[in-house]
Amino acid sequence: MGSTVSSTNTQIKICGLRDSDSAVAAADAGANFLGFNFVDSSKRQISAENCIAVLDEYRWTKKTQNDPLVVGLFRNQDPVEVNQLARAVGFDYLQLCGDEDADYISKIELPLFKQVFVKPEWSTSDVDSEVSPFLDDGHGIVLDSFSKGFLGGSGKTFNWESAQTVANREKVLLAGGLNPENVQSAVSQLSPWGVDVASGVEVDGVKDANLIRAFIKAVRSA
Repeated sequence: MGSTVSSTNTQIKICGLRDSDSAVAAADAGANFLGFNFVDSSKRQISAENCIAVLDEYRWTKKTQNDPLVVGLFRNQDPVEVNQLARAVGFDYLQLCGDEDADYISKIELPLFKQVFVKPEWSTSDVDSEVSPFLDDGHGIVLDSFSKGFLGGSGKTFNWESAQTVANREKVLLAGGLNPENVQSAVSQLSPWGVDVASGVEVDGVKDANLIRAFIKAVRSA
């Protein structure tokens, strides 16, 4: 289990991890969350066995005291199976990436982030009305860009202005097309509680330790 969440700095989540070297690079560079994707058909999907092996090796290998929280990503999967897998792996949080409703969420045992896909036509009031019920119930939010055919990790940004009134609320992670080159602008514009990256720290679909370090450095110097 990871450490508690600090609110003193912009929180950083490195998502879609599939190997221990990338997890170590993220932890050693100061990431707050490590995300592992169990969404069916996702190109970043990892099995429970592989995730446990990656985390075991990562914990033996990392060099710093930093102990990021571990997040498991799921989409419309049986909540009983989700809870069982979460216990087996030892997740701290779950991220729900589908259209899970309040009844589904009530069956989840861990704290969670709900992924919300921001559509191009949405205004600030649209985003606010979409995310506020989750935040008011104590859940976190991942604001991602809507892109047909993608369940996150599309590498595309959305109109950041539409998140102007919610991005700095506690437990809101800004995602969608962030990378080492643009994340400083996002942080400067929105002062988000946290940022979330997957494809922006990859080369040819594979996590790159140098890009992970560059992303975290850019956030911390914003």
